[in-house]
Amino acid sequence: MKKFYGFQHGVNLGGWLSQGTQDKEHLDSFITESDIERISKWGLDHVRLPIDYETVENEDGSEKLSGYSYIDNCIEWCRKYGLNMILDLHKTAGYVFDNPEYSSGFFSNPAMQERFIRLWIKLAERYSCNSDMLAFELLNEIVDNNISDEWNKLIKRCIRAIRDISPDVRIITGGTDYNAVTSLKNLDEPYDENIIYTFHCYEPLIFTHQAAYWVEGMTPDFSIAYPDTYELYAEKSSSVLGSRGEFMTDKRFGFSEIGTDFFEKFFREALETAEKRNVPLYCGEYGVINNAGADDTIRWYKDIRSIFEKYGIGRAAWNYKGKDYGITDVDENLRSEIIKLL
Repeated sequence: MKKFYGFQHGVNLGGWLSQGTQDKEHLDSFITESDIERISKWGLDHVRLPIDYETVENEDGSEKLSGYSYIDNCIEWCRKYGLNMILDLHKTAGYVFDNPEYSSGFFSNPAMQERFIRLWIKLAERYSCNSDMLAFELLNEIVDNNISDEWNKLIKRCIRAIRDISPDVRIITGGTDYNAVTSLKNLDEPYDENIIYTFHCYEPLIFTHQAAYWVEGMTPDFSIAYPDTYELYAEKSSSVLGSRGEFMTDKRFGFSEIGTDFFEKFFREALETAEKRNVPLYCGEYGVINNAGADDTIRWYKDIRSIFEKYGIGRAAWNYKGKDYGITDVDENLRSEIIKLL
């Protein structure tokens, strides 16, 4: 399968320019040059930098030049320490993955879609000169599984606008249902040879999100070991997560155990799609909440890594720091083991 070279082992910088305060003190201190140097010393080859539109835009759509300076700095630091970088538009005006009510009208609102494309034109004009080490990810986690056609149309319009500026910058696109690996087949054929398909994987969710306060149905005291029997995982996924966990018993996957076989079967359809279309696969987010047990966390990372390595799937773990998944937030022994498995 075609590989996304230079983007095989990475980590997310979530919580800095996205999903965090826009306070200057936070922006100046949350990620600094020393963090990028540290990531380079971990032996990784890239970072994924999520940004929210508020970083570089005011509410009226005018440019916020101060916000661009943080992206500029990150690119400069990555170059200095030999890292590649993905610029991920995590939230755009009118569409926020974790606020469905706010986002419900985006795909029927021409003005919001035009603003989205204009933002990417600005980003491409400023940053496509870095195409040797920088890739663009159009938009994080389209939630609604019923708007694949609308999303594909917007993808094509946005790629065409970027291609008018840069013919070779690599562009990353994901499917619906929170960038589900199962939705990649619904993406249009790659626009050109510099397109990458992305997905996120936090499965089994009942393990990677145990005791997560934002997951409906999850309780603060819930815990589960990894691995355990398939039957236990299927039962708990259904009873705790409801419809979000029902896929565990979907016969089309043929799940029978929790471990490498689970990921092999879960990724199979996407792997076939990528092979047929000659497009690289990239897992832009994966990881285990800090609530999970250390040994269980290491076993999960080992299992998913084995499949990434087997098929040459590039990836970036969530998350370098904070956001309940921070690799720097766990004890030194666990951190060193996770770093070896990224």
